[in-house]
Amino acid sequence: MNTDGFTTCLWFDGKAEEAAHFYVSLFKNSGVGAVSRYPEGGHRPAGTVLTVEFTANGQKFVALNGGPEFTFNEAVSFQITCDDQEEVDHYWARLTEGGGTEGPCGWLKDRFGVSWQVVPARLEEMFRDPDPARAARANQAMMAMGKLDIAALERAYAGD
Repeated sequence: MNTDGFTTCLWFDGKAEEAAHFYVSLFKNSGVGAVSRYPEGGHRPAGTVLTVEFTANGQKFVALNGGPEFTFNEAVSFQITCDDQEEVDHYWARLTEGGGTEGPCGWLKDRFGVSWQVVPARLEEMFRDPDPARAARANQAMMAMGKLDIAALERAYAGD
């Protein structure tokens, strides 16, 4: 039995190695591991990258060059919990650079089509507030935003 936990496999169409290097550049505790290549008679030309093992923020991934048959959608996303606005701004800018697209409520897609949620840790505290009116105001403010603005969320939460 494998006791190493889970490894997330991300299916790409020819951009597995590029994606792995991009994700590794974003997060601490990250690195690229083994690269495997398609053999003769494989589904892609021999020598083409098949998989790239990598770790991003301590999480294990395999990037697979599987082809165009499957694409990413919002049904699966990665959530980045940020300590402050500077961190929100950093990840938002880096993940949307080079062709990423901004979405609503702190969601975005990077240039590879992978969905991300860039969320201030404080927002979860707001949503768990026992006062439903405060939590509702924070939620309503969030629903009107693209990139989340912590100061604006705080003002809404406080009723200002």
